[in-house]
Amino acid sequence: MFRKCKIVLKVFGLCALLYLCLFNLSAVRGRSMAPGIHEADRIFVDPFSYLLHEIERGDIITFKYPLAPWVDYVKRVIGIPGDEVVMDCGRVFVNGLELVEPYVEAQDPESRVRVLVPSTHYFVLGDNRLKSCDSRKFGFVPLDYIHGKVTFRVWPPTRFGMIGGGSGALLAKER
Repeated sequence: MFRKCKIVLKVFGLCALLYLCLFNLSAVRGRSMAPGIHEADRIFVDPFSYLLHEIERGDIITFKYPLAPWVDYVKRVIGIPGDEVVMDCGRVFVNGLELVEPYVEAQDPESRVRVLVPSTHYFVLGDNRLKSCDSRKFGFVPLDYIHGKVTFRVWPPTRFGMIGGGSGALLAKER
């Protein structure tokens, strides 16, 4: 009996490991998250992190594209529920404080946005602001469209490792 339980546990563990490795890898298409995430990168998406923790400003997430829910997108969370997000002349402000965004190579000086993020929704932007289709174009991302947090890059081997997120969008000085 003990031997059968041990075998069942091993099979269950192997199945869980395969699920995590096979079904939560995503191939990146496009350059909207450059320079941090490149086209054809393979990223690991953690679908469980938001069961334990809230989504934070600066997290990189994958989600269903609101205008075509069968397509997945990857972007950075800029505004969480209740935030006022203002974009003006390439600068981004959240609740009156400017974001420090070292992950953005070039801001979009043409973007003018002023929104209040509704409950259970998020405002997301690509790091490559000049080449990104994001909340400026398609609006807010509903919580139930979010697959998980991007935590790790597994391909290519030369860029293998953790992907920055979380406190990456730091609030700085007031306007």
